[in-house]
Amino acid sequence: MGNYLGAIRPHLDAQDDAKHDRFYFIANYHSLTSLQDRQKLEELTLDVARTYLALGLDPQKSLLFLQTDVPEVCELSWVLSTVTSMGLLQRCHSYKDKVAKGLTPNHGLFAYPVLMAADIIIYDSHLVPVGADQKQHVEVTRDLAIRFNHVYGETLVVPEPVIKEEVAVIPGTDGQKMSKSYNNSIDIFATKKALKKQIMAIVTDSKGLDEPKDPATCNVVRLYRYFATKEEVAEMEANYRAGGFGYGHAKLALFEKVNEMMAPYRDRYEYLKANEDEVFDILKTCGRQAREVASETMRRVREVTGLRTTLY
Repeated sequence: MGNYLGAIRPHLDAQDDAKHDRFYFIANYHSLTSLQDRQKLEELTLDVARTYLALGLDPQKSLLFLQTDVPEVCELSWVLSTVTSMGLLQRCHSYKDKVAKGLTPNHGLFAYPVLMAADIIIYDSHLVPVGADQKQHVEVTRDLAIRFNHVYGETLVVPEPVIKEEVAVIPGTDGQKMSKSYNNSIDIFATKKALKKQIMAIVTDSKGLDEPKDPATCNVVRLYRYFATKEEVAEMEANYRAGGFGYGHAKLALFEKVNEMMAPYRDRYEYLKANEDEVFDILKTCGRQAREVASETMRRVREVTGLRTTLY
């Protein structure tokens, strides 16, 4: 649920902006830097696609495709690597942070900002929506596009970051940031029974039913704000302050709101699990369209660099 509220929902909300074309790819090339289990990778890749489609991604408005369906991105990544300095990659925060956390660095982890730059540049992207913590990735991309253009002439679009409004940290059932690794998450597609169990497990203080409570410090209220109207939130906050309203009441109200919102998504998700061919057809169709754009970018790159090919 934290991923849905913080990332997926903003992506889907942007679909109705007719001024822009949207490219959403599932980064399965990137995943190899830390995930080297074939079966798990295949399962997770397909699950990302099902999740976005179940939650409302419209392939008529946005392209959803596999990174591996556009192999030109790896070709462009190699070409960009020839204008990338080692120092630039060594300064990347993400690499330094992961090494500091004890991850054993491999070349993929070190060089993944170049592949990320290729992901952006190959679709002639003008705008890249990112959080403030990801701004450096776009700055690296801009730097590589500018360097390439300096060497070979104006060939690549230099993208601009669009800094998204920061989403507040979504609290988990224990009050920490919601994360599967903390075992405190609420599952988007949980069954009604499982969803109720997760929500009823939200940690609260020990105030009794009749005691007034502070809604500003309650995790139940914090989550309720994401699903209820302003009037409903105000009513719950007033009930907290008045007393005679228990945490159990608040959790049931939250459960009803979440279940009401997620029930149709849950049904759609189960349908897509049972009809994988529909998911693959969407990925294939979108992948072809994305690859057409990428192929045109690579045609320009090969032409200006002198990379001859006899196949196309």
